[in-house]
Amino acid sequence: MGENAAYVLDEQQSPATETRQLTADEARRLTLYAQGFLGGGRRGGVAGMLHRVGAVQLDTISVLARSHELVAYARLGPVGRDAVESAYWPAKKPATFEYWAHAACVLPLELWPYYAWRRRAIAARGQRWHKVSEDVCEEVLARLRSEGPLTATQLGGAKGGGPWWDWSEVKIAAEWLLDTGRAVCVRRTGWRRVYDLPERAIPEPLLELAPDDAECVAYLTGVTTRALGVATAADLAEYQRLSQQTRIAHSVDDAAAAAGLTPVTISAASSGRPLRGWADPTALAWLDAGGRGRHRTTLLSPFDSLIWDRKRTLRMFGYRHALEAYVPKEKRVHGYYTMPLLAGGQIVGRVDPARDGKTLLAKQVTVDKPAAVAPMARALAEAAQWVGCDTVHPERVSPSHLAQPLLAALRTEGVS
Repeated sequence: MGENAAYVLDEQQSPATETRQLTADEARRLTLYAQGFLGGGRRGGVAGMLHRVGAVQLDTISVLARSHELVAYARLGPVGRDAVESAYWPAKKPATFEYWAHAACVLPLELWPYYAWRRRAIAARGQRWHKVSEDVCEEVLARLRSEGPLTATQLGGAKGGGPWWDWSEVKIAAEWLLDTGRAVCVRRTGWRRVYDLPERAIPEPLLELAPDDAECVAYLTGVTTRALGVATAADLAEYQRLSQQTRIAHSVDDAAAAAGLTPVTISAASSGRPLRGWADPTALAWLDAGGRGRHRTTLLSPFDSLIWDRKRTLRMFGYRHALEAYVPKEKRVHGYYTMPLLAGGQIVGRVDPARDGKTLLAKQVTVDKPAAVAPMARALAEAAQWVGCDTVHPERVSPSHLAQPLLAALRTEGVS
């Protein structure tokens, strides 16, 4: 995809240095801690959560709620949805901006200087998948200068008159300006991006920073490893899409060393070879202190950063993650918007939810073992209450012999 023009990290063998040995279970616990599902993940509320994970993916699909709300809910519990919105997009002083990270994401504002490498790479390519009119770009910039922040609709319309993907010239220009850093989005209104000028929206100290590409990637390597707790070169590349199109001679060892990370070797959970990686020293200190904390039991958005990387998710949890929203209905296996169940630090089931008035419909529920029935009921009950439902109705349960135990567990939770 064009928005993912990226810097490639070359994995080179580092000089002989002492590396920390981690088991697969320790690596999993470090990630759960870093992502806010184990231990003190509620510190700092929504803003603290965003800084912890580094990036929250945005997506138009809304089932129980939009994904960026579900990401906060999964870590913090039934936090008010208005509080989530206001933390991401404050009415006055900006706290975030939107840009391409793993995908289209909301990001902490202080990361603005360190996405300059991607802005430069996109600008050097010359266009997205649309042809961009520089004349229209200049018209958009002139409107922003004279009228202040504007949505695509206020600028003249987002659609070009054709199918839903047919952007108008104004929308194409506004998005190109956003891609290349000549415009910025630091808030939304009614789910519409509000475009602004960086010199008006980004604090001057951040605007004045001018890191080169190597400095940008080293900084984001640190951000990503702190978000994951521990990461391999492939993990780092996937979290920030650092693996496509643009190549600059730089090794992951150099980036990790500049970020102050600890080299580690992660034992394979099965018969595979150990993996070489890097860990966040703060997360390692937590592990060395006992690694204690309460596990969160929750349903995960299919766009949650814990499970962005399908290979890592399979390696870490033994779970094959798939989004079937864009799969023809007759070919879906688990449902339109399958949400994995996280309980006890493992993924132990999944559910395809929907809403019908005050009822949360669990259109398809899968639990991996009988012990996962009670956590599934607890997660469904909490999610239902969060979105204003007072009843949960499971339509299909797999395996079928666990349908009655699930109904009994939902009655215990008071939502059946």
